[in-house]
Amino acid sequence: MADTTRQADPIIDSERFTDTPEGQYDETQIQVLEGLEAVRKRPGMYIGSTDTTGLHHLLYEIVDNAIDEALAGYCTQINIIINRNGSITVDDNGRGFPVGIHPQTGRPAVEVCLTILHAGGKFGGSGYKVSGGLHGVGAAVVNALSSRLEVTVYQDGKVYQQAYERGQVCYDLKTVGETDRTGTVVTFFPDVRGEGNPDGIFESGDFHFDTIKSHMRDLAFLNAGLHIRLTDLRGEKPEERAYRYEGGIREYVKYLNRHREPLFPEPIHIVGARGTIHVEAALQYNDSYSENTFAYVNNIHTKEGGTHLMGFYAALTRVINNYGRKYKMIKENDANLKGEDVRESLTAIISVKMQEPQFEGQTKVKLGSSEVRGVVDTLVYDQLSVFLEENPPIGRALLDRCLNAARAREAARKARDNTRRKTVLESASLPGKLADCSERDASKCEIFLVEGDSAGGSAKTGRDRHFQAILPLRGKILNVEKTRLDKALTNQEIRSMITAFGCGIGDEFDAEKLRYHRIICMTDADVDGSHIRILMLTFFFKHMRPLIEGGYVYIAMPPLYKVTQGKQEYYAYDDAEQEKLLERIGRNPKPDIQRYKGLGEMSAEQLWSTTMNPQTRSMMRVTMEDAIDADALFNLLMGDKVEPRREFIEENALLVKNLDV
Repeated sequence: MADTTRQADPIIDSERFTDTPEGQYDETQIQVLEGLEAVRKRPGMYIGSTDTTGLHHLLYEIVDNAIDEALAGYCTQINIIINRNGSITVDDNGRGFPVGIHPQTGRPAVEVCLTILHAGGKFGGSGYKVSGGLHGVGAAVVNALSSRLEVTVYQDGKVYQQAYERGQVCYDLKTVGETDRTGTVVTFFPDVRGEGNPDGIFESGDFHFDTIKSHMRDLAFLNAGLHIRLTDLRGEKPEERAYRYEGGIREYVKYLNRHREPLFPEPIHIVGARGTIHVEAALQYNDSYSENTFAYVNNIHTKEGGTHLMGFYAALTRVINNYGRKYKMIKENDANLKGEDVRESLTAIISVKMQEPQFEGQTKVKLGSSEVRGVVDTLVYDQLSVFLEENPPIGRALLDRCLNAARAREAARKARDNTRRKTVLESASLPGKLADCSERDASKCEIFLVEGDSAGGSAKTGRDRHFQAILPLRGKILNVEKTRLDKALTNQEIRSMITAFGCGIGDEFDAEKLRYHRIICMTDADVDGSHIRILMLTFFFKHMRPLIEGGYVYIAMPPLYKVTQGKQEYYAYDDAEQEKLLERIGRNPKPDIQRYKGLGEMSAEQLWSTTMNPQTRSMMRVTMEDAIDADALFNLLMGDKVEPRREFIEENALLVKNLDV
């Protein structure tokens, strides 16, 4: 049988760039990896990482193939099944992988797609006019990183099957039956490291139902009418979700605003095309003070925007300014509204579908295709102008809101000027309560945001002054979910944090100026402490989101109990750990158990050894897998609407019923 896996682009193994004992470095030190060997040697180059993010990326690559069939008009149903045995199955009713003999390789086309990098129907041929995926390497990469992959193709009245192990063909493609359906079923087992498999790729094979659920929901929104069904068979009872949205991104915007009060009942819908570039947008304003705009290209979420988002923003700003000038709501001598003014309280989805989009970098987080900006700008400007002219009450309400945002922006600018920390050496500009550290390398520095002056005093005494700074916070900071930035900046605790961090906020945020690379929320282990912590996280998410995205935010984990037996002292961080500790040390003589009601009850030495010492402490890093879900959760927990929050608490009460708070 022909070895088709040796026809792909090779990569060079950089681990071979090492000196021999004699210092020799020549052509013998270069190792060439061919075919799917390269993928297994350097999986991060293809899927980003080998943690849970990379694991889920495997699934998304297979689903993307089915989505491409939907974009081409051939697929209406996708089923994803998380199986009990560690595998996952994707079943679609598209055309099915081609099974004929490929003219260049002499092998079945389905085998070529699954074993050769850069083989596929998405490189300018007529198979797909629009597609996402990883430039054709997706299915082959999934195959290479799976301990086993099985594919079944339903096509031309027959059922075809083939299996692979770590990218290598197990047997030739064979016909196993007849059928009246079309489509492809792919089942794969991720290659997980573990006992008996030390050379596995992934740290864990645990697929997260909630993570997959969010991704599939978004895909269903972006592809109106597509039915996606997700089933998890791992629990005692199967868990299932089904998604189908005939309204597409209009329903997406309404979903994002479900916990907010919209300014007008139905989202504004814009759709059109110029040549091969198809544009769709939906937007709606609400009663919040933040913007939520999400941009997509061929169903790929471009987190850093790009030319399509630039065109959308430019058109939106120009339309509203022109409308305000025309109806004299913006006076002749007044300055135009800025982009941030017209985007306050906006929820919008912009979706572009096009042939061969150009992205900046391999991660596809920013669209670079220059021609898209003009197309989006023109379509959005023309259709939004007509909408506002035909709906004057909405136009006037919208413009009034933007003018209020402009006044608040100017007030926020003046307040923000007073929070700037010009350099790390200008201590005169620092908050009075900040006990700074002496280290100037931000990557080595950390700041503890400590609840209360009492705990702050202990932390200042117990800290390592070389790299640990302490900022005590008095009381609860303002809930920024319910207020504009100009009001938030009147809160002294918020101003102190901004000044101490030194990196600015909002559009002025500059990670290069960040003074500390570990920002640690250290609050009491009670209800008030949890509330203060969520208020801080809400502020970071709304106005300093790059802190969370960059992994700079942490939550300290002070112990809940001190257990003393004789002269020995032990600490437990929760009830379960306390119980295990008592079982280990015994209950005779009877231990003395102290439950800490707050950080202020700890001495400086105890606070250092349990919570602040990098050698012995435990901390949680705050991460954000999905900005859409994170925003919805913050709005649910911290917004004005009480009923959805009550329902959430009641639904999740079992998670906290045993907590002693």
